[in-house]
Amino acid sequence: MKDCYSRRQILALGVGSAALATFDKVSATAGTRSMPSPKVETPAAPLNEFNSYGEDLERYLMLRTSPIAVKMLENESDIPEGAIRPSVDRGYHLAQCQAFAMSRREGTTVAMLKEDHWCPAAPLAYGMVKRADDAVQRGQSYDCFPYGKYVGIVTAPLKSANFLPDVVIIYSNNAQLRGLILSMGNEEPSQISSRFLPPSCSYSVVNVMQTGKYWVVLPDPGEYQRALGTEDEMMFAVPGEKMETLIAGLRRNENGVFSYRNHHPFMQPDFERPDFYVDMFKSWGLK
Repeated sequence: MKDCYSRRQILALGVGSAALATFDKVSATAGTRSMPSPKVETPAAPLNEFNSYGEDLERYLMLRTSPIAVKMLENESDIPEGAIRPSVDRGYHLAQCQAFAMSRREGTTVAMLKEDHWCPAAPLAYGMVKRADDAVQRGQSYDCFPYGKYVGIVTAPLKSANFLPDVVIIYSNNAQLRGLILSMGNEEPSQISSRFLPPSCSYSVVNVMQTGKYWVVLPDPGEYQRALGTEDEMMFAVPGEKMETLIAGLRRNENGVFSYRNHHPFMQPDFERPDFYVDMFKSWGLK
Protein backbone atom coordinates (compact mmCIF):
# COMPACT_ATOMS: atom_id res chain seq x y z
CA MET A 1 0.00 0.00 0.00
CA LYS A 2 1.15 3.55 -0.53
CA ASP A 3 0.27 4.60 3.01
CA CYS A 4 1.30 2.46 5.98
CA TYR A 5 0.05 2.95 9.52
CA SER A 6 1.09 1.42 12.81
CA ARG A 7 -1.58 -0.08 15.04
CA ARG A 8 -0.99 2.74 17.52
CA GLN A 9 -1.70 5.33 14.80
CA ILE A 10 -4.85 3.55 13.72
CA LEU A 11 -6.16 3.27 17.28
CA ALA A 12 -5.36 6.95 17.77
CA LEU A 13 -7.98 7.78 15.17
CA GLY A 14 -10.57 7.07 17.85
CA VAL A 15 -13.62 4.90 18.19
CA GLY A 16 -16.89 5.77 16.46
CA SER A 17 -19.00 7.07 19.32
CA ALA A 18 -22.52 6.07 18.48
CA ALA A 19 -24.94 3.92 16.61
CA LEU A 20 -28.48 4.79 15.70
CA ALA A 21 -31.12 2.32 16.64
CA THR A 22 -34.77 2.01 17.49
CA PHE A 23 -36.60 -1.08 18.49
CA ASP A 24 -40.18 -1.53 17.25
CA LYS A 25 -42.69 -0.75 19.99
CA VAL A 26 -43.66 -3.69 22.13
CA SER A 27 -47.40 -4.30 22.49
CA ALA A 28 -48.90 -3.05 25.73
CA THR A 29 -50.48 -6.46 26.22
CA ALA A 30 -47.97 -9.10 27.30
CA GLY A 31 -47.58 -11.96 24.86
CA THR A 32 -48.99 -10.11 21.83
CA ARG A 33 -46.88 -10.32 18.71
CA SER A 34 -46.96 -8.31 15.53
CA MET A 35 -47.66 -10.28 12.39
CA PRO A 36 -44.72 -10.16 9.97
CA SER A 37 -45.28 -8.15 6.84
CA PRO A 38 -45.54 -10.19 3.63
CA LYS A 39 -42.33 -10.20 1.65
CA VAL A 40 -42.56 -8.49 -1.70
CA GLU A 41 -39.96 -8.91 -4.41
CA THR A 42 -38.64 -5.51 -5.50
CA PRO A 43 -36.33 -4.60 -8.36
CA ALA A 44 -32.70 -3.87 -7.56
CA ALA A 45 -32.02 -0.29 -6.54
CA PRO A 46 -30.09 1.82 -9.06
CA LEU A 47 -26.41 2.55 -8.46
CA ASN A 48 -26.99 6.06 -7.09
CA GLU A 49 -29.30 4.58 -4.44
CA PHE A 50 -26.54 2.24 -3.28
CA ASN A 51 -24.14 5.17 -3.11
CA SER A 52 -26.62 7.04 -0.91
CA TYR A 53 -26.94 3.94 1.29
CA GLY A 54 -23.20 4.16 1.91
CA GLU A 55 -23.48 7.80 2.94
CA ASP A 56 -26.46 7.06 5.21
CA LEU A 57 -24.67 4.22 6.97
CA GLU A 58 -21.66 6.40 7.71
CA ARG A 59 -23.84 9.23 8.98
CA TYR A 60 -26.38 7.25 11.04
CA LEU A 61 -23.85 4.85 12.57
CA MET A 62 -20.89 7.26 12.78
CA LEU A 63 -18.62 4.62 11.28
CA ARG A 64 -14.86 5.05 11.32
CA THR A 65 -14.43 3.45 7.89
CA SER A 66 -16.62 3.21 4.82
CA PRO A 67 -18.93 0.24 4.25
CA ILE A 68 -17.61 -1.64 1.26
CA ALA A 69 -19.40 -2.80 -1.87
CA VAL A 70 -18.38 -6.31 -2.96
CA LYS A 71 -18.96 -7.88 -6.35
CA MET A 72 -17.84 -11.25 -7.67
CA LEU A 73 -16.45 -11.12 -11.21
CA GLU A 74 -17.38 -13.76 -13.76
CA ASN A 75 -15.03 -12.37 -16.42
CA GLU A 76 -11.93 -10.18 -16.36
CA SER A 77 -13.81 -7.76 -18.63
CA ASP A 78 -16.21 -7.12 -15.70
CA ILE A 79 -13.51 -5.24 -13.76
CA PRO A 80 -14.94 -1.72 -13.34
CA GLU A 81 -13.20 1.37 -14.60
CA GLY A 82 -10.74 2.83 -12.13
CA ALA A 83 -10.07 -0.42 -10.27
CA ILE A 84 -6.48 -1.31 -9.46
CA ARG A 85 -4.97 -4.79 -9.73
CA PRO A 86 -2.35 -5.04 -6.95
CA SER A 87 0.05 -7.33 -8.82
CA VAL A 88 -0.32 -5.47 -12.12
CA ASP A 89 -0.66 -1.83 -11.05
CA ARG A 90 1.23 -1.77 -7.75
CA GLY A 91 3.76 -4.58 -8.10
CA TYR A 92 2.72 -6.39 -4.92
CA HIS A 93 0.26 -8.99 -3.66
CA LEU A 94 -2.39 -8.73 -0.95
CA ALA A 95 -4.49 -10.89 1.30
CA GLN A 96 -8.20 -10.29 0.69
CA CYS A 97 -8.59 -8.66 4.11
CA GLN A 98 -5.95 -6.11 3.04
CA ALA A 99 -7.93 -5.36 -0.13
CA PHE A 100 -11.01 -4.85 2.06
CA ALA A 101 -8.93 -2.45 4.18
CA MET A 102 -7.74 -0.45 1.17
CA SER A 103 -11.34 0.02 0.06
CA ARG A 104 -12.78 0.97 3.44
CA ARG A 105 -9.85 3.06 4.70
CA GLU A 106 -8.31 4.58 1.57
CA GLY A 107 -11.31 4.67 -0.77
CA THR A 108 -9.59 2.48 -3.37
CA THR A 109 -11.42 0.22 -5.80
CA VAL A 110 -9.50 -3.07 -5.74
CA ALA A 111 -9.92 -6.00 -8.13
CA MET A 112 -8.39 -9.25 -6.90
CA LEU A 113 -7.86 -12.04 -9.43
CA LYS A 114 -6.04 -15.27 -8.67
CA GLU A 115 -2.64 -13.73 -9.37
CA ASP A 116 -3.18 -10.88 -6.88
CA HIS A 117 -3.69 -13.02 -3.76
CA TRP A 118 -1.09 -13.69 -1.05
CA CYS A 119 -3.26 -15.72 1.35
CA PRO A 120 -4.85 -19.05 0.30
CA ALA A 121 -8.22 -18.68 2.04
CA ALA A 122 -9.88 -16.28 -0.41
CA PRO A 123 -8.92 -17.89 -3.74
CA LEU A 124 -10.09 -21.23 -2.34
CA ALA A 125 -13.35 -19.79 -0.96
CA TYR A 126 -14.11 -17.87 -4.14
CA GLY A 127 -13.48 -20.89 -6.40
CA MET A 128 -10.50 -19.39 -8.21
CA VAL A 129 -8.41 -22.51 -7.52
CA LYS A 130 -9.37 -26.15 -7.14
CA ARG A 131 -10.07 -27.43 -3.68
CA ALA A 132 -8.07 -30.48 -2.61
CA ASP A 133 -9.90 -33.73 -1.90
CA ASP A 134 -8.62 -33.65 1.67
CA ALA A 135 -9.65 -30.01 2.23
CA VAL A 136 -11.55 -30.77 5.43
CA GLN A 137 -8.56 -32.57 6.93
CA ARG A 138 -6.47 -29.52 6.08
CA GLY A 139 -8.86 -27.27 8.00
CA GLN A 140 -10.55 -25.95 4.86
CA SER A 141 -14.10 -26.89 5.82
CA TYR A 142 -15.61 -23.52 4.98
CA ASP A 143 -18.08 -23.13 2.12
CA CYS A 144 -16.72 -22.26 -1.31
CA PHE A 145 -18.09 -21.11 -4.63
CA PRO A 146 -17.89 -23.73 -7.39
CA TYR A 147 -14.50 -23.86 -9.05
CA GLY A 148 -14.34 -21.64 -12.12
CA LYS A 149 -17.59 -19.74 -11.52
CA TYR A 150 -15.75 -16.53 -10.74
CA VAL A 151 -12.38 -15.20 -11.85
CA GLY A 152 -12.11 -12.50 -9.21
CA ILE A 153 -13.65 -10.10 -6.74
CA VAL A 154 -13.83 -6.31 -6.67
CA THR A 155 -14.37 -4.03 -3.67
CA ALA A 156 -14.92 -0.28 -3.28
CA PRO A 157 -16.41 2.17 -0.78
CA LEU A 158 -20.18 1.79 -1.06
CA LYS A 159 -20.68 5.56 -1.25
CA SER A 160 -18.56 5.85 -4.41
CA ALA A 161 -18.71 2.38 -6.02
CA ASN A 162 -19.37 2.37 -9.77
CA PHE A 163 -20.88 -1.13 -9.75
CA LEU A 164 -23.90 -2.78 -8.15
CA PRO A 165 -22.77 -4.90 -5.19
CA ASP A 166 -23.58 -8.52 -4.48
CA VAL A 167 -22.73 -7.91 -0.82
CA VAL A 168 -22.12 -4.92 1.44
CA ILE A 169 -19.74 -5.37 4.39
CA ILE A 170 -19.97 -2.97 7.32
CA TYR A 171 -17.15 -2.83 9.87
CA SER A 172 -18.51 -1.56 13.19
CA ASN A 173 -17.98 -1.66 16.91
CA ASN A 174 -20.44 -3.66 18.97
CA ALA A 175 -22.58 -0.62 19.85
CA GLN A 176 -22.96 0.33 16.20
CA LEU A 177 -23.82 -3.27 15.33
CA ARG A 178 -26.43 -3.33 18.08
CA GLY A 179 -27.94 -0.12 16.71
CA LEU A 180 -28.05 -1.55 13.21
CA ILE A 181 -29.80 -4.74 14.31
CA LEU A 182 -32.27 -2.96 16.60
CA SER A 183 -33.36 -0.76 13.71
CA MET A 184 -34.67 -3.77 11.79
CA GLY A 185 -38.34 -4.69 11.52
CA ASN A 186 -39.72 -7.61 13.50
CA GLU A 187 -39.09 -10.24 10.84
CA GLU A 188 -35.56 -9.27 9.75
CA PRO A 189 -33.53 -10.46 12.79
CA SER A 190 -34.60 -14.03 12.00
CA GLN A 191 -32.59 -13.64 8.80
CA ILE A 192 -29.29 -13.11 10.66
CA SER A 193 -26.69 -15.87 10.81
CA SER A 194 -23.25 -15.69 12.40
CA ARG A 195 -19.76 -17.17 12.26
CA PHE A 196 -16.92 -16.66 14.69
CA LEU A 197 -14.11 -18.77 13.21
CA PRO A 198 -11.83 -18.09 10.21
CA PRO A 199 -11.79 -17.25 7.42
CA SER A 200 -13.86 -14.08 7.66
CA CYS A 201 -13.22 -13.25 3.98
CA SER A 202 -15.21 -16.38 3.11
CA TYR A 203 -18.14 -16.14 5.53
CA SER A 204 -18.71 -12.45 4.82
CA VAL A 205 -19.06 -13.09 1.07
CA VAL A 206 -19.70 -16.73 0.12
CA ASN A 207 -22.25 -17.54 2.81
CA VAL A 208 -24.07 -14.26 2.33
CA MET A 209 -24.52 -14.89 -1.39
CA GLN A 210 -25.40 -18.55 -0.94
CA THR A 211 -28.00 -18.05 1.80
CA GLY A 212 -29.35 -14.56 1.06
CA LYS A 213 -29.11 -13.81 4.79
CA TYR A 214 -27.36 -11.18 6.88
CA TRP A 215 -24.16 -12.47 8.51
CA VAL A 216 -22.40 -11.29 11.65
CA VAL A 217 -18.76 -12.34 11.29
CA LEU A 218 -15.89 -12.09 13.74
CA PRO A 219 -12.83 -10.71 11.90
CA ASP A 220 -10.16 -13.38 11.81
CA PRO A 221 -6.50 -12.95 12.86
CA GLY A 222 -5.51 -11.76 9.39
CA GLU A 223 -7.86 -8.81 9.68
CA TYR A 224 -6.14 -7.83 12.93
CA GLN A 225 -2.53 -8.68 12.12
CA ARG A 226 -2.31 -7.71 8.45
CA ALA A 227 -5.19 -5.39 7.62
CA LEU A 228 -5.09 -2.95 10.58
CA GLY A 229 -8.37 -4.16 12.05
CA THR A 230 -9.04 -2.89 15.57
CA GLU A 231 -9.83 -4.98 18.63
CA ASP A 232 -13.45 -3.85 18.84
CA GLU A 233 -14.49 -4.38 15.22
CA MET A 234 -17.12 -6.78 13.93
CA MET A 235 -18.18 -7.43 10.34
CA PHE A 236 -21.84 -7.25 9.32
CA ALA A 237 -22.39 -8.53 5.79
CA VAL A 238 -25.60 -7.72 3.93
CA PRO A 239 -26.91 -9.19 0.67
CA GLY A 240 -27.23 -6.43 -1.92
CA GLU A 241 -30.95 -7.08 -2.32
CA LYS A 242 -31.54 -6.47 1.41
CA MET A 243 -29.89 -3.06 1.55
CA GLU A 244 -33.07 -1.13 0.80
CA THR A 245 -34.86 -2.77 3.75
CA LEU A 246 -31.91 -2.22 6.08
CA ILE A 247 -31.56 1.46 5.25
CA ALA A 248 -35.31 2.05 5.50
CA GLY A 249 -35.13 0.85 9.11
CA LEU A 250 -32.25 3.19 9.92
CA ARG A 251 -34.02 6.16 8.38
CA ARG A 252 -37.31 5.35 10.09
CA ASN A 253 -35.75 4.91 13.50
CA GLU A 254 -33.20 7.71 13.42
CA ASN A 255 -34.54 9.47 16.52
CA GLY A 256 -36.36 6.59 18.21
CA VAL A 257 -36.25 5.50 21.82
CA PHE A 258 -33.20 3.29 21.29
CA SER A 259 -31.28 5.74 19.11
CA TYR A 260 -27.73 5.31 20.32
CA ARG A 261 -26.89 8.88 19.42
CA ASN A 262 -29.21 9.98 22.23
CA HIS A 263 -27.79 7.59 24.84
CA HIS A 264 -25.39 8.62 27.58
CA PRO A 265 -23.97 6.36 30.32
CA PHE A 266 -25.57 6.76 33.72
CA MET A 267 -26.39 4.74 36.84
CA GLN A 268 -29.67 6.01 38.26
CA PRO A 269 -32.32 4.10 40.23
CA ASP A 270 -35.92 4.71 39.12
CA PHE A 271 -34.70 6.19 35.85
CA GLU A 272 -37.17 7.75 33.44
CA ARG A 273 -38.62 4.94 31.37
CA PRO A 274 -39.91 4.83 27.80
CA ASP A 275 -43.70 4.66 27.54
CA PHE A 276 -43.73 1.04 26.43
CA TYR A 277 -41.79 0.04 29.58
CA VAL A 278 -44.52 1.69 31.65
CA ASP A 279 -47.26 -0.04 29.66
CA MET A 280 -45.67 -3.44 30.11
CA PHE A 281 -45.26 -2.99 33.87
CA LYS A 282 -48.91 -1.91 34.15
CA SER A 283 -49.96 -5.07 32.31
CA TRP A 284 -48.05 -7.07 34.97
CA GLY A 285 -49.68 -5.16 37.87
CA LEU A 286 -46.48 -3.29 38.69
CA LYS A 287 -45.63 0.40 38.91
